[in-house]
Amino acid sequence: MQDDISGWSEWERNFSSIEEISSPSELHGLLTGIVCVTQPPSRDEWLQILATLNVPAPNEDVLVLLSDEAEDVAHALSEDELDYLPLLPDDEHILQERVQALADWCAGVVLGFGLASGHLRKDEMELIEHLQEVAAVEFEDSDNDEEGEISYQELYEFVRLIPVSLSIGRKKVDISETPLLQQKQQKASPVVEMFTPHRPS
Repeated sequence: MQDDISGWSEWERNFSSIEEISSPSELHGLLTGIVCVTQPPSRDEWLQILATLNVPAPNEDVLVLLSDEAEDVAHALSEDELDYLPLLPDDEHILQERVQALADWCAGVVLGFGLASGHLRKDEMELIEHLQEVAAVEFEDSDNDEEGEISYQELYEFVRLIPVSLSIGRKKVDISETPLLQQKQQKASPVVEMFTPHRPS
């Protein structure tokens, strides 16, 4: 399965049981949103980030997995080679699962970007709004057909390169210089509220 090649299987194995995270795709989106703004977080910084999100401290292998993926994502986003790919389940999964994973990923990108930065360059609010719209997509049974598959692929291609646009040309800061690691000491800030997509219940 492509899940094994993409890394989805490994992420699902390590992260699907964490109640504080909607899905492995949301975590990958969060990681991507952070790396759009900052240098790839180190192992110790990931411990702090996860603590900020009230996620229990993972084992060493998981911290290495996050650190390595952050490095890979940072490289993919820096080249403008259109190589960046969201971490999503492959097409052997039912459409509803894939749509939900894409929505989770979009929500993660928005939240990660907002927590790490909070400032937008010209025209970037529109990109964030596109991600928020996809994050709020609701799957209906009537969508489960060939037209629904086409719509999913179009949405996927539309949003997958938004992080490249958010990243290219941005001076990457050290994560210690961002509000992210201070969020634990604060109640929901305007930045968090602004960048938290409205999700269907």
